[in-house]
Amino acid sequence: MSGEWLRLHRRTFLASAVMSMALVVPLVTVLTKVLLDKEVALRPVVAADAGAAVLIVIGVVIYDVLRWRATTYRITGERVELRSGIMVREHRSIPRDRVRTVDVTADPVRRVLGLAVVKVGTGERAADDKAELTLDPVGRAEADRLRRTLLHGGPETHGTPQDEAPIAELRWAWLRYAPLTVWAFVGGAVLVGVAHRALDIIGVELFSLDALGDLWDRLRVVPAWLLIVLLLAANLLVGTAGAVALFVESWWRYRLDREPSGTLRLRRGLLTTRSLTLTERRLRGVELSQPLLLRWGGGARVKAVVTGLSKNDKETERADALTPPVPLPEALRVAQEISPGEPVALRAHPKAARARRMRWAGFAVVTLAVATAALDALFAWMPWWAWALPAAAVPAAAFFAADAYRGLGHGLTGRHLVARSGTAVRRTVALDRAGIIGWHFRQSVFQRRAGLATLVATTAAGHGSYTVHDAAEAAAVELADRAVPGLVAPFRASGDRDGFVTSA
Repeated sequence: MSGEWLRLHRRTFLASAVMSMALVVPLVTVLTKVLLDKEVALRPVVAADAGAAVLIVIGVVIYDVLRWRATTYRITGERVELRSGIMVREHRSIPRDRVRTVDVTADPVRRVLGLAVVKVGTGERAADDKAELTLDPVGRAEADRLRRTLLHGGPETHGTPQDEAPIAELRWAWLRYAPLTVWAFVGGAVLVGVAHRALDIIGVELFSLDALGDLWDRLRVVPAWLLIVLLLAANLLVGTAGAVALFVESWWRYRLDREPSGTLRLRRGLLTTRSLTLTERRLRGVELSQPLLLRWGGGARVKAVVTGLSKNDKETERADALTPPVPLPEALRVAQEISPGEPVALRAHPKAARARRMRWAGFAVVTLAVATAALDALFAWMPWWAWALPAAAVPAAAFFAADAYRGLGHGLTGRHLVARSGTAVRRTVALDRAGIIGWHFRQSVFQRRAGLATLVATTAAGHGSYTVHDAAEAAAVELADRAVPGLVAPFRASGDRDGFVTSA
């Protein structure tokens, strides 16, 4: 490449002006309410609103002009460089061989204007945005050129992914898994709470005392049980609709391809489109994630264990998600195709691990019973049926404790360390043994008495560590020694039962 310094796209000014409406609307609403409460005439109110709106838009655009003038980037044969900063200048430079991922996103405003945001992931584990270079925004064609150049080394000369069958693409039958999330049950209540809070900020009272009193007078004739059922049904209906809408927005036109240059490319999104490209040589395994309701519904999700990914708080899905909620057989097929390995029967954990979980469950039930007794002693209005809660918690706690034990398992293949655990969210990770850079053994006093140990594999990818919970003491040491031969041996204390509990 020529290595010339390039600027962001000029249409960023127009994008900023449009997106400044997110500031204009609430501020103008508050200003209007304040002025009308002071009995200001309508014409001055309109003039004040217009002036405030113009000032906000001009201020945002001026800032964006300064940012545009201060930001340049270039790609040479060896490095990716970015200069930015208005008050404090910053020059960042990374070697091209450290580029792990290229993430291209475009929200509705940028899509209409033909723009996109490019994030270049470096694989660093940083607490802020230093782990990636962000070009916001560039033209759509420039974004595609950057993706090809940084991960493929230049223009693609081989067949395009569309010429071959994808690893996976959206099937609308998967939509049935969208409501299998806790948000389907609390979504309605959360929506009402958010709306109330947002309107309260701008001075609009969603629930006035008079309105609530009038509503209560109307509903008193309805049986309490029927009212509760109707409220729960309405909450479930709104939550389910929200979960389905979120699924459609996040996974519209979903497609996962393997490109000829040795990369995986994921594309998805309805309003905000996303194209994530990651190099397969940086892939360190896959994770099968099964939240409780999705697991009961026979579904799962596939996530990548890879370096260089980050998640913005504004995003609706984690960056490492390779599939939406899909049937379990489909998830297993995709995981096998992405990170091939031979099947393995997971080794069950000792009965002592089940006993530990039963004790935790018993402690939770006792705590709930004590809390109920304390409230009963302090408040005379506690109804007798309040004791139904700790009574119902006994079988529920026992069930989930047994389920958590059944979820424990580990195994070893020629390529992967496989570990499974969890009940609220059951996770099965197949971690590439070549990507394990260290071990950490943990043993509490109670684990030591039960002959159990927790083994943590550290890696530069994914969450940074993956855990085998409550394995037999000897099995944990053997597993670590077999998974990465020679790494643990120097730290094992010969003949000392306590000596193996260390970090490697």
